[in-house]
This record gives sequence, structure tokens and C-alpha cells, in this order.
Amino acid sequence: MNKKKLCQFVTEPVFRCQGIVTGVIPIIETQAARYGTTFVSEVRLKVERLCAVEPQQLSSCFEMFAEGTTAGGAERVIDVIGVRGLYRACATKFDAPRFRFECPNCAGNDIEVIQGQELYTESFETDNGTAAAGDCSE
Repeated sequence: MNKKKLCQFVTEPVFRCQGIVTGVIPIIETQAARYGTTFVSEVRLKVERLCAVEPQQLSSCFEMFAEGTTAGGAERVIDVIGVRGLYRACATKFDAPRFRFECPNCAGNDIEVIQGQELYTESFETDNGTAAAGDCSE
């Protein structure tokens, strides 16, 4: 692997996390202002496995970019959600822990992914004890 490809391999996930974090922080700041707070003590993120985001890398990136904002110093709780599929022919729902997209009942592969592709801010806690849950979008 040449140097250019290695550099690209190493930096692409970092840029992805940077983009995610720089999108999440303004939402948190807007919602914190709505609740009349100046400090967010905890941020809870949901990361579904097919997002291809490493939780530790996301947490480190969040720490770096949140500095100086209402979310600076906030504890980050990152929940990783597994992948679920739906076999269309027999309506069987199943977990796909190793990304094996095959119906466990009939081994069919006409599958719809019904869980595993999202990344979102589930909630945050503020300095005055308020928790903003399910209201973290603009």
C-alpha cells in the first residue's frame, strides 16, 4: 500500500467523525438554549452498526470539537445498536450480528434492513437537571 492510500485509509474515518460531531454540536447548543442552560453534562448518542463509526473515535472527536461550547466537558454515552433485518417473503424479523443477511427460517435473501443504519442524538442532560430526550433535532 503506498503512502497516499495509507493516509486516505487512516483519515477518512476521522473526517467522517468530524462531520458527524460538527453537525451534532449546533443541535445540542440550540436545544440547550431552548432549555435555558449554559452547560450540558451528558450527551447520549445512538450509533447503529452499519454506520461504520467507531464509538471511541467518535467520543474523542466530540471531546475535541465540543471544547468551548455548552457541550464542552460533557460525558459521552455512546450506545451501539445492532443490525436487524426483515425477510420480505415470510415477514420474519431477525438480528444480523455478523452481517449475515439471510432469513433464519428459510435461508432466503430478499432482506430489508430495518435497523442498523442510523446515528442520532438520543438525549442530553443539563446543569439544571433537565433532560432533553427525543427532542434533539432542529
